[in-house]
Amino acid sequence: MVLVGLGLSLAGCQSIFDQSYQSSIGPSSSPQIVEEVQKDDPRAQMGAREHPRIVASYGGEYHDEKTEKLVARIAGALTAVSENPAQSYRITILNSPAINAFALPGGYLYVTRGLLALATDASEVAAVLSHEMAHVTANHGIERQRREEAEVLASRVVAEVLSSDLAGKQALARGKLRLAAFSRQQELQADLIGVRTLGEAGYDPYAASRFLETMAAYSKFTSVEPDSDQSLDFLSSHPNAPQRVELARRHARQFGPEGTYGDTGRDYFLAGIDGLLYGDSPQEGYVRGHTFLHGTLGIRFDVPDGFQIDNKVEAVLATGPGDVAIRFDGVSDAKRGSLTNYISSGWVTGLIPDTIRPAKVNGLEAATARASADRWDFDITVIRMGSQIFRFLTAVPKGSPALESTADVLRASFRRITREEAASLKPLRVRVVTVGRNDTLASLAGRMMGTERKLELFRLINALNLGQVPTVGSRVKIITE
Repeated sequence: MVLVGLGLSLAGCQSIFDQSYQSSIGPSSSPQIVEEVQKDDPRAQMGAREHPRIVASYGGEYHDEKTEKLVARIAGALTAVSENPAQSYRITILNSPAINAFALPGGYLYVTRGLLALATDASEVAAVLSHEMAHVTANHGIERQRREEAEVLASRVVAEVLSSDLAGKQALARGKLRLAAFSRQQELQADLIGVRTLGEAGYDPYAASRFLETMAAYSKFTSVEPDSDQSLDFLSSHPNAPQRVELARRHARQFGPEGTYGDTGRDYFLAGIDGLLYGDSPQEGYVRGHTFLHGTLGIRFDVPDGFQIDNKVEAVLATGPGDVAIRFDGVSDAKRGSLTNYISSGWVTGLIPDTIRPAKVNGLEAATARASADRWDFDITVIRMGSQIFRFLTAVPKGSPALESTADVLRASFRRITREEAASLKPLRVRVVTVGRNDTLASLAGRMMGTERKLELFRLINALNLGQVPTVGSRVKIITE
């Protein structure tokens, strides 16, 4: 079980450190060995050093031959017209539903499958990749590293309540990744170079502004409180979206009015992502509305209405109204000691000892406690199942009445799932379908799975504005099993 840590969301477009790579010009069953490629180039050595960390924090590489060929085709077209055509790139598709792309010095490029699922055509993916390639050719990663200063960042829950080595590593990793963000000036420079490269490669140069708007809309869609300022990974380290959209359009106008220049590559793009894994990978369990299910572990639980679940690599996170946060993970239970002793064994800081209580959760041995640190109150619930201890950590602002009610929902809903339930769980995928004569917007959206807001998500992933409807014979994306 790989479950995520609260606060390990990675700031976007960063020359960051994590996940494996692919050859830049074409996918290969035997990727190039980093040590042998540009082994005398200090920039490549920097990328090689940090590369494994990036792979690990994004759930590894995503392998699908047709998707890899799609990304390689796009990157190859961009490389041929880039400011440095001799620069080689190693492209990794990351097995993450996050919307992100970034670069490391030496030509390491990363794009998540989540970003590929959100894009509507090849030109939008090209817009993202050309932006990241611009960071590489402009040596922004080297400039940034010279300015970095030591910084220790901590997630408000992980740092203030968990004392484990894992928590410390997660907080340090998050700090590293934030330090990796480029400056505002560098981002705008990469936008300029990226749009120019996009157009010179024969792609629609307006794809950059179009996809920025889509990402901003998706950010609002996934936000628990749509009016709050919560942004996607890719947007979080960049200048504000409205300014970037207008500047991207201005750069694109040098190629002519919108709709008069360049190819979108929509047909071969849709062929390349048909069947793409969407959302959570089977190894990390599934989110279905307000429910988390894990077939291999044989567990499920619900979060309260109004909460958004984020299933990451080290833990499952959920956030809700009023700054309420939930963290769920599991650890090995080798010692088989009492759970009340486990809670007091030193992995929780701010623990209030006289609140530790043994408990039962749907017939399973459990224990609960309260903790307090800085501006937060916490409920800790641990549950034993087989050789694992599952842990819920609920955090609320001090004095919030939501602590007990939130923790109660988690405890009441946590249970084993049956073999039949486990066997019925299937991952969601992007499926490309042709709009038939009898299809309507409602009927197409009704085929969507994994969300209660089917029509909204259908419009988003197909870039359909209000009032727009798919035409008969056109191809659209739906999310289903």
